Amino acid sequence: MLKNTNGCGGRLYNWNYMEEINKFFSEKNTVHNLSQNELMQTFNYLEPIKAFARITYKSIYVIDYQKKTFEYVSDNPLFLCGHSPDEVKELGYAFYFKHVKEEDLELLITINEIGFNFYESIPIEERKQHTISYDFHLVKKNKKSILVNHKLTPLFLTEDGKIWKAICIVSLSQNNSSGNIQIFKDGSDTIWKFNLSENEWIKKTKIKLTDREIEILLLYAQGLTINDIAEKIYLTADTIKFHRRKLFDKIGVQNITEALSYATNNKLI
Repeated sequence: MLKNTNGCGGRLYNWNYMEEINKFFSEKNTVHNLSQNELMQTFNYLEPIKAFARITYKSIYVIDYQKKTFEYVSDNPLFLCGHSPDEVKELGYAFYFKHVKEEDLELLITINEIGFNFYESIPIEERKQHTISYDFHLVKKNKKSILVNHKLTPLFLTEDGKIWKAICIVSLSQNNSSGNIQIFKDGSDTIWKFNLSENEWIKKTKIKLTDREIEILLLYAQGLTINDIAEKIYLTADTIKFHRRKLFDKIGVQNITEALSYATNNKLI
């Protein structure tokens, strides 16, 4: 879709496809002129983000909705599809046209539309507290795809509540297919899940783990075996297995690695 002009001394790709890229940006959230107060929000803000990027395996990028591009991309080869961070910044949203399956590309455009509509429906003072999460496939240079998860939350709003900059955390998805769109609010047990077939948000309550399930998960995270855990908390190994199976069924996973990933990603522990 995008004409390659790499090596010609100019931008990596020409921008005849801005109309396509603009589908990722809502008219409701178009940011035009910025006040001095709004600009002051961003003083030196990238430094802590860069510091965080140095100590996490996850990829981080910052979206600028005024310029319709990426302001920052962390150096994580797993999610860059063979590009350098500077090349991904240069590509901007053209990166998705190059490295996302066509059906998932349509999904991403849908997610942007329904996400902005959701944010329009909540009070301005609560918008920074909400995070949207979704999964899609990235296609690497060897043509193999990986399912990744995006968690995106506002960094800075304009005075009238539009999202000016947002931060996105990219990790490997724990799911098996694209979609899985949900929005959650910091400090709340409510989760909003989007049903694509019905085209509507469904309100659900976050899964709660028992104290025993949390205790067992945390001990597994320390590298302890079933027998080690049983000895440490004065239960039999069969009882630990019983609690583990109930936990797997509750959160819909198959093994302890998936359980730890789910519990961590969904802030259950």
